Amino acid sequence: MQQELKSELTKQIIIEESFKLFYEHGFKTTSIDKIMTATKLTKGAFYHHYKSKKELGLEVIGIKLQKRVYQAMIKPLSSDGDAFKILENTFLDRLKSLPLFDKQHGCPINNFINEIGDFEAAYQTALKNIIEQWKLALVELIERGQKENSINKSISSHAVAVYLISAFEGIRGIRKLYNNDLILDEYISGLSLYLKHLKSIK
Repeated sequence: MQQELKSELTKQIIIEESFKLFYEHGFKTTSIDKIMTATKLTKGAFYHHYKSKKELGLEVIGIKLQKRVYQAMIKPLSSDGDAFKILENTFLDRLKSLPLFDKQHGCPINNFINEIGDFEAAYQTALKNIIEQWKLALVELIERGQKENSINKSISSHAVAVYLISAFEGIRGIRKLYNNDLILDEYISGLSLYLKHLKSIK
């Protein structure tokens, strides 16, 4: 049992440090050697858990990226209350609360999509699964809002969901080019206006 716990802890350390390196420096430029230096583990420890960097990358996507997107952008959408307010708060609160590091380095899932989304089918599938879960949660919330009359019934829930995800990920990428929040603040103002058009007129 103790050996199993030690093995699991080693795996968690590899995943955690790999995610940090992938986020800050990119997936392709982060070598196994760099990961092992960061973890202070041996290559033997790495290959005990993973056959390749690809296998590790898929686990980072499935564990770290999945959890980040779920906690920040999917879970809040299932809250009780006014669907429009939940939609508005989820996007605006997230953008307003981003740490400086996240502003400077963009969105991890967006970085992965841009870097390796077209690199191999396995990466594409893993990343697409996260986006599809996010899209489904948005569609469900928007359609709930339409039934409850807090969101305009004439809009396409699927079209709005795709637009919101795309615009959100886009500004996260663009913000990396700037050394201040002006572009982000302008986007937040524009997003607020767009969201108001989704609100049902009672």
